[in-house]
Amino acid sequence: MRRFSLRARLLLLTAVLLLAGLGLAGAVVSHQLERYQLDRLDGQLRSMTELISRASTTAPPAANPATRPELLDSALELFGTPYVVYLDAGGAVSGGLHSSSLAGATLPPLDALHTVPTDGTAVDLRAADGSGRWRAVARPAARWGGTVLAAAPLTEADATIAQLRSSSLISGAALLVLLTAAGWFALGRGLRPLRRIEHTAAAIADGDLTRRVPVLAPPGTEIGHLAASLNTMLGQLERAFADRAASEARMRTFVSDVSHELRTPLFGIKGSAQLYRMGALPARSDVDEAMHRIDREATRLTALTEDLLLLAQLDEAPAGQLDRTPMDLRTLAGDARHDLRALDPGRPVSLTGPGGAGPPGPAPVDADEARLRQVVTNLVGNAAAHTPPGTPVRIGVGTVSGRAVLEVADEGPGLTAEQASRVFDRFYRVDRSRTRSPGADAGLGLSIARSLARAHGGDVELETALGEGACFRLTLPLLDEASP
Repeated sequence: MRRFSLRARLLLLTAVLLLAGLGLAGAVVSHQLERYQLDRLDGQLRSMTELISRASTTAPPAANPATRPELLDSALELFGTPYVVYLDAGGAVSGGLHSSSLAGATLPPLDALHTVPTDGTAVDLRAADGSGRWRAVARPAARWGGTVLAAAPLTEADATIAQLRSSSLISGAALLVLLTAAGWFALGRGLRPLRRIEHTAAAIADGDLTRRVPVLAPPGTEIGHLAASLNTMLGQLERAFADRAASEARMRTFVSDVSHELRTPLFGIKGSAQLYRMGALPARSDVDEAMHRIDREATRLTALTEDLLLLAQLDEAPAGQLDRTPMDLRTLAGDARHDLRALDPGRPVSLTGPGGAGPPGPAPVDADEARLRQVVTNLVGNAAAHTPPGTPVRIGVGTVSGRAVLEVADEGPGLTAEQASRVFDRFYRVDRSRTRSPGADAGLGLSIARSLARAHGGDVELETALGEGACFRLTLPLLDEASP
């Protein structure tokens, strides 16, 4: 059964049910018709026996009279009982009448007549020559001690039933063929949307993830629901594949950047060691300088490794890296102003409220002070590294819309929209071609800052435009909101 298509299986099931229905209907109709004919004939036989048993005052004649058969035949046909038999008290045949059109061999055998019950119950008898059936009814005579038996052949009734069954069989077979053919085309038309879904699925399996199932039926139908569900699933699959491809691309870029960042200090360390081993550092000062370079590159390598480890830990379990205590962001803002002045004494640094409006405001949070200090240090270092010396910087702190805010805004060259969209990516640097100093950022500072902020339930946002400076904004839940 599973070898057949859905269309063939549905058609076969429908044909079987139709055949069963037609067969059952034909059987019921033929049975009811047969029952009706028998009841009608039984009624005629009972009426005949009742009439004769009450009307006869003497014993019946000994034999069927041969005079005037046309009158006798008409009378018997009128009552629908072409055969009447008289039985004596001992059950022997004492006389009888039958239509002249009936041959004696086609009548019921005489020895079977006494088996007919005398209570008016109709029974079936076979003809003496086995040519057909008879229906017989017997009743005791009211005025003499015998029995009156009336019988009629079932040949006509059996022929009618046989003709009905033949007609039902032929018409049922023709109807079954016609309905099967109509069902084949109807099922083909009804299953056409499923074939289109199949073709769409095949195209998607070949790699075309942009394909969608067309609208094949109203949304309230089964096909409509199926198409909508498949399109939703296909959209999720396409996004999942796109996300996986983007993740793989980011992973390749990440591995490439890590390899590049690790290779530079390792080459420096290896080069200094090879110079020492080759005897190219004869003087003590040369050895000291080589050891200084090795220490500097090892420090840079250690810092890079720690940054990568921190990012991995923040990705896996961000909340587990925090030791929260109540604090105020104004403390970090004041320290950040001192750090900027230490890095560039000639740089104007102002401390204001959020957006530069008013004095600094309270910003109580429940946070890990050491981690937030790392965030602010990265933001301040970014402003100092990517703006010309002496560029004014504003540090704003306070509360905005129920959130604690700390801003680091500069009046430097700003960033383009494309640069701003990638500035928080790992190992991304705005100017990759510039010559970096030995302690230059590897492109992880802002990524770490955002990861730490999100671990606190906040974020780091950027507002910038080319030529209009940049404003990095750290937002965190207030102390009352973060405590629960």
